[in-house]
Amino acid sequence: MNKGEILKMVEQSSLKAEPPKFDIGDSVDVHTRILEGKDERIQIFSGTVIARSGSGTREMFVVRRIVGGEGVERKFPLHSPKIATIEVKRSGVVRRAK
Repeated sequence: MNKGEILKMVEQSSLKAEPPKFDIGDSVDVHTRILEGKDERIQIFSGTVIARSGSGTREMFVVRRIVGGEGVERKFPLHSPKIATIEVKRSGVVRRAK
């Protein structure tokens, strides 16, 4: 066994079974689990997906929204257990990312 095969086996256990289907340009609500002491709550970050990168367990996506006239971007790992759900609100048609 070489390093690549071992890495794939380890990553396989961390991958989500059904990753949500969304594309760049889609408006999404990202439901993230927030731990406050012993309590856990869900916080929603809504915005437009402007980038996707990586593959396997290292796949990331960036969501941008406007808050108080300022642009706020947040990068999320797609297969993170901290992400409860990703809800696609509206699909968008884009020519390129960013």
